[in-house]
Amino acid sequence: MQQPMPVQAAAPIKLLGFAGASNWPVWVGQTKGFFARDGLSTSLTITPNSTQMAKDMASGAFDIALTSIDNVVAYAERQAEVGVPGASDFVAFLGIDDGMLSLMAAPGIASMEDLKGRVLSVDALTTGFAFVLREALIKSGIGLDQVTIEAVGGGAQRLAALLDGRQAATLLNAPLDLLAEHAGAVRLADMSSIIGSYQGVSAMARRAWLDLRRSDAVAFVRAFRASLGWLTDPANRSEATAILRANLANIPPELAERIYARLTDPGRGIRRDLSIDEEGLRTVLRLRSTYVPQKHLTDPGRYVDMTIRAEAGL
Repeated sequence: MQQPMPVQAAAPIKLLGFAGASNWPVWVGQTKGFFARDGLSTSLTITPNSTQMAKDMASGAFDIALTSIDNVVAYAERQAEVGVPGASDFVAFLGIDDGMLSLMAAPGIASMEDLKGRVLSVDALTTGFAFVLREALIKSGIGLDQVTIEAVGGGAQRLAALLDGRQAATLLNAPLDLLAEHAGAVRLADMSSIIGSYQGVSAMARRAWLDLRRSDAVAFVRAFRASLGWLTDPANRSEATAILRANLANIPPELAERIYARLTDPGRGIRRDLSIDEEGLRTVLRLRSTYVPQKHLTDPGRYVDMTIRAEAGL
């Protein structure tokens, strides 16, 4: 009697992310079985800040991080606030969004001019989003000596600090900007309207991990794209918002609808083709070269590996 073929165990993928839009396709993929269909078993952990993210990725505790591509650049160039052995091995292989960044302020602050003399917050002082904030302030006529910028941590921590009155304003990505607005915060500016093209969140891993588990990385890209395709199909809107509310506590239905519209917007939401925007990455490099003038960074290809995406058929 012929023995049944053994069922191959799903390959585990340990994901690390920040509170934000990039997690929704992951939740969809887990709930609807897109990762399992490609032979993967995924777990997602939310990191408190970019430094802890780098430490956990470099140590091998996690496989893939959904993080600002500037973090890849910072560690590749050894310009991060805290040195992490092995972190120069980071490389981005999937683009997710343009950061979807908005400057959100406490009630009573009506304009950029009102920020003078106030305390603003960022994740860390030498990360890309901090440079975006500095650039936006300068382009709005606010001198960097006219504000105080403090490092508070990831978006969830900055949202809490803003709502608690500990900072006057902070940069928040979607959907945290909508959560802040729902709680009474003021939207001062959309960063894309000030700084132009920008590559924000990407999927990144260590080059050594990609070499070792290339087929799993390709499967991850396929599954993430399938999850995004399901998420952005209007026919799935109701179930998609239910998945969001199951993973983000205390989101009222009307706010979930606004978040869905924002994140699935073809022009302003999660990037449908999951490409890394070269012009946006050049903006990342320009800002880092401006505010950390140790080295003039000009080669976007140094920080990305698009062969994984190509093998996945994108």
